[in-house]
Amino acid sequence: MTMGRYALVLHGGAGARRGVDYSREVPHMRGLVKVARERLAAGASALDVAVETVVALEDSGLYVAGRGASPNLDGAYELDASLMDGATQAAGAVAALQGFRNPILAARRVMEATPHVLLAGEGAAAFCRDQGLEPVADPETWFTQAGKGDDNHPPGVLAHGTVGCVVLDASGRMAAATSTAGVFGKMPGRVGDTPVPAAGTWADSHAAVSGTGQGEYFLRTAACAQTSWRVAAGASISEAAEAVIAEIGRLGGDGGLIALDREGRIAMPYNSQGMKRAWLTADGEVGVAVFDEGPRAA
Repeated sequence: MTMGRYALVLHGGAGARRGVDYSREVPHMRGLVKVARERLAAGASALDVAVETVVALEDSGLYVAGRGASPNLDGAYELDASLMDGATQAAGAVAALQGFRNPILAARRVMEATPHVLLAGEGAAAFCRDQGLEPVADPETWFTQAGKGDDNHPPGVLAHGTVGCVVLDASGRMAAATSTAGVFGKMPGRVGDTPVPAAGTWADSHAAVSGTGQGEYFLRTAACAQTSWRVAAGASISEAAEAVIAEIGRLGGDGGLIALDREGRIAMPYNSQGMKRAWLTADGEVGVAVFDEGPRAA
């Protein structure tokens, strides 16, 4: 591995549909990559950059995560997130969290302040209160219900909307973080892949991976961990990620993955109409795409 090189990929969800205007999301994603590049150049850790980037995605209100949440069938806003530190394989997650602004920060607190990996529901909310995390004072004015034009609400059989970030830092450490919010019409208490390490997020010494799509299929295939395990078995990051998305497709699901390996090689496959994504290669290239323009792997 070449020390001192760093790379990053982020996604704003695989629910993008042709004909929808993404003129706000594209420059926003590009700007986040440029901020992350400066942080990585200054020596920031992969974990810090992954979390900071996902916080910015959550706070923007442009994606179906954090402020961009939509209510479930009962009118409640339930949010999920997870993160993983590849150097230690430490992980933290929250599921069905109500009342707090940044679920990815809650997930990090779970990882760092408890012996657990995943807290859910009221237990997660009580933990956030104890930790002093920022609450949402008025859900009706805070949440933007982003992505109404995306493939994230009925009449789709399974809706989806997620954000995520995978990072390799200059010290060779990798991390992954993923966050999602209530998509239109989901059942109360529904939990998908996002807060489940292995399914929606994974990072180890071989790869860092974040998923976006119909979470039930990512759960059934352990999609993100499977990608890394394929790399460990000798596949390239592109071959591994493409194979996992193909498996999800064979089962009838759709979505995408962002992934990178310890050399900074990246992959961004998807089988949906589009996937909002941006990247920084180990050679310093910054790119952003929603549909087929731009590479799916580098």
